[in-house]
Amino acid sequence: MSRPFKLVDVFGTDPFTGNPLAVVSDAEGLTTEEMQRITRWLNLSETTFLLPPAQEEADYRVRIFTLAHELPFAGHPTLGTCHAWLEAGGKPKREGVVVQECGAGLIEVRQGANGLAFAAPPLIREGAASEAEIAQVAAALRIDPGAIVEAQWVDNGPGWIAVLLSSAEAVLAVEPVGSSPERLDIGIVGAYPPGSEAAFELRALFTGQTGNLIEDPVTGSLNASIGQWLFASGRAQGHYVAAQGTRLGRTGRVAMSQDANGQVWVGGRTLTLFSGQG
Repeated sequence: MSRPFKLVDVFGTDPFTGNPLAVVSDAEGLTTEEMQRITRWLNLSETTFLLPPAQEEADYRVRIFTLAHELPFAGHPTLGTCHAWLEAGGKPKREGVVVQECGAGLIEVRQGANGLAFAAPPLIREGAASEAEIAQVAAALRIDPGAIVEAQWVDNGPGWIAVLLSSAEAVLAVEPVGSSPERLDIGIVGAYPPGSEAAFELRALFTGQTGNLIEDPVTGSLNASIGQWLFASGRAQGHYVAAQGTRLGRTGRVAMSQDANGQVWVGGRTLTLFSGQG
């Protein structure tokens, strides 16, 4: 059976500057093993598979795969999949709001003049990291534990632990280890000086299939959970723009906002660069 697919650039300022995502439509009939094999063959950080919704409130269902395993939720796959679904003619049940069904439940994606934005899901693990966890993260980042201003669990599915450094410059200066014997999902954040084009710089590091430590270009789930932390701690108010991917030669930009109800929204540019039949 021929299945349509799209390669979508998410969070970039221009084509080929964000995080690529493969979206396979009409994925009914594919087994979990086949989805994982397709993902590994494409060799992108994530590939998603569109399916009819199982829940009445949802507009579509998506399964999200990394090269190593399936995820209950991820950010750039949420925006990229929604973009592909709408571009293929999808019509949401509620005007201006698309409801995505995934392993983490129902995720709202709103359509606005500046593109798509998803509602940050609740954290499944939060709170301060232990001294042992901070030491492990510092070793992986090859920095002194004293350089970490604060460290928090900000896990909304992938398993993120986030560390705040003194500045964006300090974030960009980190030279992490090449591999880790244990699975790590680390987010690093630091502020730019007031008046800068972006308020914060983020980096996302995770352990790959073979234990190598990989840097993700632009990460919606990490921006979502770090945004919740920054807003809750008073380090950010209202809205801000985060930069990510700088060390990789990307210009990822993530628009973060918090509404009057306290809901955090994560937005960014989405653009189909290739499409075809597989």
